[in-house]
Amino acid sequence: MPLISLEDFERDALTTLMEFATIPSLSPDFDAEWVEHGYLEAAAQLLAGWASTRALANVDVTIHRLEGRTPTLVVTVDSTAGDGGTVVLYGHLDKQPPLGDWSAGLDPFIPVRRGDRLFARGVSDDGYAIFSALSAIEAMEANGIAHARCVVLIEASEESGSPDLEAYLDALADHLGAVELLICLDSGALTYDRLWVTTSLRGLINVELTVRVLEQSQHSGSASGVVPSSFRLLRQLLDRVEDATTGTVLVESMHVTIPEAEMRSAHDLAAEFGDVIAKELPTVAGLELMGRSAEDRLIQRTWHPTLSVIGMSGIPLPDIAGNVLRAFTTAVLSFRIPPLTDTAAASDEVLRILSADPPSNAQVEVAVRSDGDGWSAPTFAPWLTAALDAASLDAFGRPVGYTGEGGSIPFLASLGRRYPGVQFVATGVGGPQANAHAIDEMLDLPTAVGVTNAVITVLAAHANQ
Repeated sequence: MPLISLEDFERDALTTLMEFATIPSLSPDFDAEWVEHGYLEAAAQLLAGWASTRALANVDVTIHRLEGRTPTLVVTVDSTAGDGGTVVLYGHLDKQPPLGDWSAGLDPFIPVRRGDRLFARGVSDDGYAIFSALSAIEAMEANGIAHARCVVLIEASEESGSPDLEAYLDALADHLGAVELLICLDSGALTYDRLWVTTSLRGLINVELTVRVLEQSQHSGSASGVVPSSFRLLRQLLDRVEDATTGTVLVESMHVTIPEAEMRSAHDLAAEFGDVIAKELPTVAGLELMGRSAEDRLIQRTWHPTLSVIGMSGIPLPDIAGNVLRAFTTAVLSFRIPPLTDTAAASDEVLRILSADPPSNAQVEVAVRSDGDGWSAPTFAPWLTAALDAASLDAFGRPVGYTGEGGSIPFLASLGRRYPGVQFVATGVGGPQANAHAIDEMLDLPTAVGVTNAVITVLAAHANQ
């Protein structure tokens, strides 16, 4: 029977989670003056204060700070099961920017509850994580259920590709000790009716591409027909890395052989849930989707490389656009790359393709802004497989679900390299309409409670194996 109810979560966690939602703790990529603004520090202090109030027998709450890097909150709870290794429970406190205007009555930094759903930036990605992790451990101790030594690690640069993470993992190596299990609470869910465990994540390469044709923009009546448009030349460069008709990425090193197990999993999920990917997306009426079938779309989202243009500059807004041939166009290209991709090799190939033989001999500047490796889960130990199924049945009343995710969590790849024998559980609350990174981000509160109860089952099974 679940130990934590929605009423428990509302009483013990929701008020502070809603206060966290009011802090515009943008990740460093989106707030160059994050030190001066102090929002990341404020978020860390708020969460540390809440952690210090939990009824735990032996706990240490420390905000670690390395020079020039974002803070990292570490909450260490001593074992109640005797000697043994460490369980790391991971989340992050930095946020994506608002993206745009939110729907009527909603605001990125003013939390709004509608029924059992909480709307605000960062509540599901990934503000709930520390509340879920520590609430689970607290409930275990209150009910006399043994757990191993637990380290709850909440970083503050994940939305920027976790550039500060490796430095903290180096600094905390002795403190973490012998890591046996990693529970990552920053992943997604296909539905809200069960525990979903992530089996793979795509990596990420973000590239900034600028095409410059003039030292200064000119009247289009004078320059057009003589000076090539920077936007047209940018289109030519994009055609080198993506088929504009099909969306197929043309960078050879970004393609991998898809494991047969992943193909079977996609087939089974499509058979059970139908076109679950299409159902969750707010597409316009009549849009023709990529992929040939529900099964194909599951694979497209998890094991195929894709390109999204996520930002542009040098282009005025429509209401102030004059008849001008612009001096330059800059685009930020976001490549999602499959698990098992050699990220460094793929980055090098993209740079070579885009910088070679500039069209019309224009000035082309191209640089990798950030990158991160994908991840594929190691084989689950028998005890963990049994625990995950029991956790889902106990917390949700349905068997556990396994699926790949299209997003990136650099922490998993980093820990996988450092601890090759560790068992991983990547799960989360990012289901349909959760809208991580988009407008109207939402946390489904019953799902957060279900995930918290599932953590209890897994921690108990680990301690008793």
